[in-house]
Amino acid sequence: MKNERSGPDGEAYFDAMTVPNPSVWQQKRRLADAMRRVIAHMVLSDAPEAELSAAADALERFADRLASHPKLTRVMGHPEAATAGNVAAFFDQSPLIGLANPLAPPISIARSGPLSAAATATFGHAYEGPPGHVHGGFVAAAFDEVLGFVQSLGGNPGMTGRLTTHYRIPTPLHVELRFEAELVREEGRKIFTEARVYAGEELTAEAEGLFISIPRDRLVGLANRRRPPGAG
Repeated sequence: MKNERSGPDGEAYFDAMTVPNPSVWQQKRRLADAMRRVIAHMVLSDAPEAELSAAADALERFADRLASHPKLTRVMGHPEAATAGNVAAFFDQSPLIGLANPLAPPISIARSGPLSAAATATFGHAYEGPPGHVHGGFVAAAFDEVLGFVQSLGGNPGMTGRLTTHYRIPTPLHVELRFEAELVREEGRKIFTEARVYAGEELTAEAEGLFISIPRDRLVGLANRRRPPGAG
């Protein structure tokens, strides 16, 4: 199926066909992808004023149309793998891995071993920091997401307690990046993780993450209190 998602080892980690109205969700993914293209072109565009004005008018009209429709009565899926309690959950609205969220690059993550994961992502000009390279804050955010995924493989998922990022060389834009991550050890509620990111065979950054395991009932409580703005 077009836009079906799988990680570097071919393991799909969610099934869009299990959500209500999958055809609607496919169009939401399509819209998010189109919005990513708008953002990517807009950042570097040298279009004339009239063209920019026409585009802004059209987008403002469309934003008003979306605002006129009902909101979801409940949030679909999870915003991140760390607190989902299931790495095969539905993450389409995630700001980092969500195919239906235009903020996401998106990152594609899948298990690569019992306590390890692999991920890929390509960052465009909208994520630029140093000229031609990914902003360090987005590198750190990507590590947080990938490490959040891998720490949950131990069966006692938690939240980020500390994230340390070591920048070796600038991480390039417009290149498929490869992340490798593993759950190193657990000590009580503490979960220790490590990850690396490569551009080709070149190591660009490393990270260590400490996660603190959260009781399952607290995670469920957070999810139950989570409602979209304007939901009834």
